[in-house]
Amino acid sequence: MGRRHQFFLIPVLAVFIVMAMISPCQATTDNVTDPLAPAMAEYLECYSLDLVSFKDQQLSSVPRNLCLLDIYQKNGRSSLWVSSRGPSKSAVEILETLKNSDTEGLSPTDYGVNEMMALWGSLAPDKLAQLDTLITINLIKYVHDISRGQIKLRDIDPLLFAEAGDADFDPLATVDKVLAAKNLSVFFAELPPSHSHYTDLKKSLKIYHELVQRGGWNQIPQGEFIRPGDRGDRVTAVVKRLDVTGDLMVSVTDDSLYVYSLMPSLKQFQTRHGLNADGVVGPETLAAMNISADEAVRKIMINMARWRWQAHSLGEKYILVNIASFNLSGFDHGEMKLNFPVIVGKQQNQTPVFSDRVQYVTFNPFWNIPPSIAQDEELLGLRNDPLHLVKRHIRLFPSWKADAVEMDSTTMDWATISKSQISLFKLRQDPGPWNALGDVKFIFPNKYEVYMHATSNPQLFQRKQRDFSHGCIRVSDPLGLAKFILSHGEISWDRGEIEEIIQQGETKVVVAETPVPVHITYQTTWVGGDGLVYFSSDLYDRDKKLGQALFSGDVVN
Repeated sequence: MGRRHQFFLIPVLAVFIVMAMISPCQATTDNVTDPLAPAMAEYLECYSLDLVSFKDQQLSSVPRNLCLLDIYQKNGRSSLWVSSRGPSKSAVEILETLKNSDTEGLSPTDYGVNEMMALWGSLAPDKLAQLDTLITINLIKYVHDISRGQIKLRDIDPLLFAEAGDADFDPLATVDKVLAAKNLSVFFAELPPSHSHYTDLKKSLKIYHELVQRGGWNQIPQGEFIRPGDRGDRVTAVVKRLDVTGDLMVSVTDDSLYVYSLMPSLKQFQTRHGLNADGVVGPETLAAMNISADEAVRKIMINMARWRWQAHSLGEKYILVNIASFNLSGFDHGEMKLNFPVIVGKQQNQTPVFSDRVQYVTFNPFWNIPPSIAQDEELLGLRNDPLHLVKRHIRLFPSWKADAVEMDSTTMDWATISKSQISLFKLRQDPGPWNALGDVKFIFPNKYEVYMHATSNPQLFQRKQRDFSHGCIRVSDPLGLAKFILSHGEISWDRGEIEEIIQQGETKVVVAETPVPVHITYQTTWVGGDGLVYFSSDLYDRDKKLGQALFSGDVVN
């Protein structure tokens, strides 16, 4: 029976690891030339794993055995990273990478660094064998987490974190790739996302880590509003708080007096935290200033984790929608070409996180009202007013068949129609200024039936918090987005051309010459084009769940 020992593992492919060992893999030592082989045989055991499997968005466990012998078999059951003389150069590089995993927003303690360090100086065969297997297991975990996202998140909320991790990840292939790598530094550097949205957060994480090491910042005492002209110790505390995070943009001779020249500095801080930039320290601004440096670090780590489970390569030309900041940006070869406000889904109709490609643009679109909206909103309106549909240019059809004949909605006895019955009818709104989709619709076919479109209610873009839709994304500059999507290479569209199509009033579908990637994200921390770190409110309360998964119960506000 092999030596019984335990590795504290956050599973790479598992929701949990059963720590009680099943029968160990038997390793013979015939014709052994490696002096460590007998010791290695004591550690080449099997572990029972429950792998995460998703089918139709349902979580299930798939039992499977993972034997270290399977990994070591290709190398004659000999050690991979150490010899009788101690750790190899590759082992040193792997350990250094794991020790520095905090720079990627991960925790070195999750990758057995302390356990490995305790064994590092020993040349005893059993210690070297244990070290070798520790390196192998934690290497596999790290490669998975940095390249696919921590799979343990799925255990917290299978639907919310469905994209985290990869249940098809192959540990054996991972070890083979590491062994075959000519340059481990290059290999490890290519694992995390390479786009600027991630790398900029990584740079910011380093800055905030340094702030934590220097003691962070002091809390500002509670009190009344602080306005220009006010004086006192709380003003001094505000000035110091602005200075520590680089928001103080002027020299201050008397930091106890709130002079008007300080207002731009305070307004920048407020803008960075998604607040109304009025230059007044009220309750919301005070709360943002009193978030600790440790908590700011955790928020950055949370958002780096989100990027790891999304597409690592966003494309040369792409659209980025940030649900949490109600914003859309368009990038072409690293340059931001578009940046404008959007409206996203309500709490009960949350806009999903996913990536796809915009295939075509529809001008002057019809709106086929989803059955859920017909059931929850239109039926009540019809019961109160028989002209409810007619007033809004919505036509009624008895079914969703293409040859269905239009009906007169004003002659129906809607009091006798149930929710299940109205879902059988087709309700279609004509193109025009009344149309809920506005005059442009952007289609990227997906399982969520979510798309981007203009709106007949543009005044809502003036609101600070813009979660008003049923899940789709309403855009404030549809013409600019259409121009961005349809222009490619020598094909160039201008606003005048698009306006002419819209003014004609006819529905027209234009297929994009090259489909444009669209990445719908949920980022509560990001780095703007001005190089500043921004923090937004947590619209759907997702940071708390993700923080509890990553930080063992720590609360992230």
